[in-house]
Formats: sequence, C-alpha cells, structure tokens
Amino acid sequence: MDSRTTYLLVDGENIDATLGASILGRRPKPEERPRWERLLQFARERWGQPTTGLFFLAANNELPMSFVQALIAIGYKPIPLSGAPGEKVVDIAIQRTLAELRHRDADVFLVSNDGDFVEQTRDLLDGRRVGVIGFVEFRNSGFVELVEDGLETYDLEYDVRAFKETLPRVRIIPIDEFDPTLFL
Repeated sequence: MDSRTTYLLVDGENIDATLGASILGRRPKPEERPRWERLLQFARERWGQPTTGLFFLAANNELPMSFVQALIAIGYKPIPLSGAPGEKVVDIAIQRTLAELRHRDADVFLVSNDGDFVEQTRDLLDGRRVGVIGFVEFRNSGFVELVEDGLETYDLEYDVRAFKETLPRVRIIPIDEFDPTLFL
C-alpha cells in the first residue's frame, strides 16, 4: 500500500436532504439510506491507499448515539457539531477541514453535492487526487467546471453502489449503458 492517506469527508446532511427532498420526495427510511461502509471501501479500492473517513453531522445538543456508534463500528470518525441557530456548522467544519488538508500530503474525496465547497476543492487541485461523490444530477455545476483541472466525479448510486436497492432517479443514460429490460 501507498504511504499516502485518502481523507473521505462526508456531508451526511447534504446527501440525506438530496435523497429525501429531491429523489424520494419524503424522509428516507433507514434501509433507503446509503451504506456508509461502501463509501470507505470504494475510496480504499479506488486509490489503493489507507482511508480516513470523517463523517460531519449537526448534533444541535443532541447526540444521535446509536448512529454515532454505528459510524465508529464501520470505521468513521464522527464529527458531531453544534452552533448558533441558523449556523451551517457542517459546512463551516468541512470548509475548514478542506483548507487544512492543503497543508497535508493527502488525497481527498468529498461526499456532497453542495456548491459551498467548490472554492476549497479548487484549491486542492494542486497535483493531488481529489474526487467528489454525490448524485450527478444534483451536483453543483461549479464541480463540473473543475473536471478540466483534474477533479474526479463519482455517483453515489451508480459508481459507489452505496444503496441496497435502485433509487427512483431520472438520469441521462449513455447509450452504451442503456438496458431496455430496466424499463419493460
């Protein structure tokens, strides 16, 4: 294994909100949420190096202990945050972490569709490997513009295979991937 580390930064709120509001149209059931361990496995296998998973969540003075314990059990470092009402604590923490990673010899996967991280992601494209994982149809267009600079993009469902069941998504299908049996 390579001596470099990959940091996998998970914006759980963004993924959960996109899944619920934009894909399912309701709050996701536990079995409909991503299998977070598959993200860690994908990151390790994709770049062939040790991966540290950081899972950011807004705790708002209430620690979801069973979820935190599950994250720890599968290998994440949960980062429960609180702040003033209306303060986007997860976004602030991820932005600070991305900025700090510029000073480290490491590669980065960001799991989010949120455009609030485009600037910090751009700053990391200095020769290291940087990837964004999310839902391609909801990914902020600022990330798409960074592909020319070396940003790798992956879909949480189709590339990472983080879900147990197929999500009810409408996407543009490359003709080489079209399978009519999926529609009949």
